[in-house]
This record gives sequence, structure tokens and C-alpha cells, in this order.
Amino acid sequence: MAWYSVFLLPFSLLFRFITACRNFLYERGILKSFKSPIPTLVVGNLSVGGTGKTPMVEFLIKNLKSEVSLATLSRGYGRKTKGFIQATADSTADQLGDEPLQIFNKFQTEIPVFVGEDRVNALNQIREIADEIDLVILDDAFQHRRLASDYKILLTPYNKPFFQDHILPAGRLRESRQGAQRADLLVVTKCPEDLPPQVKKEYLEQIAKYSSDQVPVYFSSIGYGEPYPIVGLAQEMNATVILISGLADDRLFVKFCQRSFKVVEKFSFGDHHDYTREDAQRILQSRDRFVSEKPVILTTEKDADKLKFLAKQGLLKEIPIFALPIQVVFAPHEQESLLRHIREKFNIR
Repeated sequence: MAWYSVFLLPFSLLFRFITACRNFLYERGILKSFKSPIPTLVVGNLSVGGTGKTPMVEFLIKNLKSEVSLATLSRGYGRKTKGFIQATADSTADQLGDEPLQIFNKFQTEIPVFVGEDRVNALNQIREIADEIDLVILDDAFQHRRLASDYKILLTPYNKPFFQDHILPAGRLRESRQGAQRADLLVVTKCPEDLPPQVKKEYLEQIAKYSSDQVPVYFSSIGYGEPYPIVGLAQEMNATVILISGLADDRLFVKFCQRSFKVVEKFSFGDHHDYTREDAQRILQSRDRFVSEKPVILTTEKDADKLKFLAKQGLLKEIPIFALPIQVVFAPHEQESLLRHIREKFNIR
């Protein structure tokens, strides 16, 4: 904890009491949970932001879409709309949120993508309009206790695992560490490559203090693909880049880019940042300082459509924009084991 966190502990204790009471009421059936008419697989976390939920959802889609009829559902964090919406080719980040739009753009018509803050109601509507769907993957619904989900995958980041964290506001946990008991499978995300066996053993021992017995635990890292153009399609990728990201934790993204490209300037915005005219002006001023090197913008897939929207408004049209794809990477034997658990749970053959 940071030194000042001790002053926040009384508020953390209050927040812990509130979330514990809520969980108790659901576990005793005083507050009712509802089953979905469609089987559900939840990808979530105990902490706020930065655990890699969207790449994990994309990993599941990529590996299961040819075997079962899938859809995704999320709250649509950061969108400026409300209610139940299905993504279309005309959808924007303001309508869906940046992460659902990222998933839709990546898979297009291969799977339907939905948003809805009331997940129970949204699942009922999905059944009405798409009765061919056999499995819905929910992004960030681990604390959505009103839904009695069928299978829950809990993510925790390597650099700040839940067993070393504290409840808000002293830490980043949305509920106590004991919430891990509800997980059916757990993934430690954003691990260094070639993680030593002894470190894995230590993590497994710590996780076992809070999770249910026999819950499988896997370790994943982050991999990056080749940048692709989203604005300036005729432009080739330049090794000189202006880096732009709006992530809860952009350290791995920045580290990879600084190792792989010549980063002349870096703009790190908050998670789900809404880019403004002033942001565009700052970026163009940066470009002007390095104009002789012909830098391009390199950003995340999560931020790509928001920057593309600025370019369509004429605010960034002078500079090519590239997105860097990200993916979850497991050791081959762990990947097959994880997918086998899911296939067995949902009878996917």
C-alpha cells in the first residue's frame, strides 16, 4: 500500500462491510439471482481495471467460435447511451463503449456483440432475437450477483494480484479477497515470459488461501502482433512513432513499444479516455516537433476507433494512425487444459 493508504482504511472497512453484506444476502437467497435462458461464461476480476478482460474474451472467441454459436455481452463502460443495444457496422464508441466496439470490429459478423447494463434483462432479449445462440460470454460481470452465471473465470494481474491488494479506496479491490471463492477457473494475467516455476508455486500457494479447492489456475502473458493502419491506409508503418494510449495500466504496452520502435513522444491518458479537440492539437504539435522524422501515431485497438473518429472530423487527418493488436498467450499445454475445462462444462464437442 502507498503511505497515505492508512488514512483510507476506515473507508475501506466500510466498503468491505457493504460488499460483504450484499454478498451475504445473495448467498442466503434474500436477494435473488436469476438464471439466464442461455448458458453464460463470465470473465471478470476482483480489482478495478487493467487485468486484461477484453483480450481474454477475444481469446475465448477465437478458440471457440467455430465450435459453438457465441455472443458477447458487456455493460458498455464509458458509453453515452443506456439500455440494450446490438453492435452494427455503424456503431460508435459513444454508443457501445470502446471495448465492445473493439470486439465487434475484430470479429465483425462472426459473432453478435451486445451491451446492456442490466445483464439479466439483456440475456432475455438476446434469447428473443437470436435463439440460435448457445453460449454468451460476459465481460466484467463477476460482481453482477443478480445473474446466476454458469461459469466464472477470474483474472488477476501478475504485478498486483488480488492476494496482495486491499479493498477500495486503500487498494483496488471491489470486494474482499474471499470473493475468489466464487471462481470456477483463475488466470494470472500479464505475467513475464518464462516465469520461474518457483514463482508460480508461490502464487498458487497464495491463491489457494482464498479460492475454492481444486480450482484450476493458469498463467498468461501478453503478446503483440503487427501494427495495422486505421487512418492513412496508403501509408507504410514508420519505426518512428508517437505513442497514444488510454488504459488503466499502459506499462506493458509502453515497454514493448519503446523496445520495438523509436518513440519520440508518449501520451498516456486515463482508462476509457474520450479524446477531445485539445488532445488532437497536442498530438499534432508533437508531430510538428518531429516532422522531419515523419512519425506515425501508434495506439491500442481499444483507442483506435476514438482516434479514427477524430480523424474523420478532420482533426488528425494529417498523420497516419496505426493500431497495435494485443493477445493473450498461454503455454500450449495450459491453453489446451483451460479450453478443455470450458468445453467439458458446456458440452462443446
